[in-house]
Amino acid sequence: MFKKVLIANRGEIAVRIIRACRELGIHTVTVYSTADRSALHAKIADESICIGPAATKDSYLNAAAIIEACKMTGAEAVHPGFGFLSENADFAQLCEDNGIVFIGPKPRSISMLGDKAAAKSAMKAAGVPVIPGSDGAVPDMETAVKLSKEIGFPLMVKAAAGGGGRGIRLVERFEDLEDAITAAKQEAKNFFGDDSIYMEKFIVDPKHIEVQILADNFGNTVYLGERDCSMQRRNQKVLEETPSPIMTPELRHKMGRAAVTAARVCGYTNAGTIEFLVDSSRRFYFMEMNTRIQVEHPVTEAVTGIDLVKHQIMIANGDPLPFEQNDVELRGHSIECRVNAENPEMNFRPSPGQITSLHIPGGPGIRVDSSVYQGYTITPYYDSMIAKLIVHAPTREEAIAKMKWALAEFIVEGVDTNIDFQLSLIRDSVFEQGTYDIGYLTRKLSKGK
Repeated sequence: MFKKVLIANRGEIAVRIIRACRELGIHTVTVYSTADRSALHAKIADESICIGPAATKDSYLNAAAIIEACKMTGAEAVHPGFGFLSENADFAQLCEDNGIVFIGPKPRSISMLGDKAAAKSAMKAAGVPVIPGSDGAVPDMETAVKLSKEIGFPLMVKAAAGGGGRGIRLVERFEDLEDAITAAKQEAKNFFGDDSIYMEKFIVDPKHIEVQILADNFGNTVYLGERDCSMQRRNQKVLEETPSPIMTPELRHKMGRAAVTAARVCGYTNAGTIEFLVDSSRRFYFMEMNTRIQVEHPVTEAVTGIDLVKHQIMIANGDPLPFEQNDVELRGHSIECRVNAENPEMNFRPSPGQITSLHIPGGPGIRVDSSVYQGYTITPYYDSMIAKLIVHAPTREEAIAKMKWALAEFIVEGVDTNIDFQLSLIRDSVFEQGTYDIGYLTRKLSKGK
């Protein structure tokens, strides 16, 4: 097993990885920016190194500084967490070139799956259901016009190198096509440095269901159930649950096998998530694959009892998976709410500042992944998520009841949070019925309810 791992991230995921390493007897190194000197991940690791100023491009996205930190400390491997450099094929290759193990898939797989259009083409060739649309990137407006007539409206224009809801436009009329493509290309260029776009049919009111997989270096690939991520605002997930309220054993098996096929097509190893859209007739379509650990991975851990981060590390170390598909058993129901420092009453404006009082809920079946503490100052430089509240119970109804009380007991003072907003969602009758779709929250907020 690795003796020392560097964690190229911050916040709750860095703390989560530190704890997994401790259980495996691994010495940890964290990196931090000048704005994160007092951050928990910088305090509790065995070693910690400042790698630059607050701006992410000069610190957490500074690949050269992270590689140098590995060399200075003797770290044998890097865990990238999520966000930042976690899906950067060039960084994974840089680690490999310097004799450092990247705890994730190989650079080739990241590169292939990072191009959404290329990934879709590969899935189509492998027989994985895909949303009708362009085969690869759309080269020019003339081609886009021709394709739009074949696909039909409504349709989506998406950044080929996209993620996080960026570079996406819904086009409901032919007259809006050119403006939508221009806007999507500009946003894609600004955020990803690549203005390539592709087009696909817009599936009306779908569910967003993702399947977690683990794949070792010996050809063993398993799926670990699904997560329902349909409660979204502006293409950003707000809460997640597993199992999905619409799932049947037959559909789970079909989607799971499709996810395994998708991973094998790409020669994929380590943890990954295949995201699907599921329509009202329970037909599912490949959307994209995330080549990293997901924010919402704890709900899968709750129902399977499998520590995904520890298995990421063990797979990267060259260990085979210690279980097969038939060994995977789903028990109970789990829900995760993302607690953010933001004000829902002011269009979810971020709320940096000092946490003056903090009470974290506890009890059987309640887990809180966080890196904040009383007196900690939330800076304006990074993502506003301050904690993930996860509950697990024998049934969905019991999990909802547990989450209601856990949210009510979660107290953060000094900054605004979305806790009351999350509580309103958990109490929402459509959520309780499990009939919400990917557009439900947007419609709800637009009506001011």
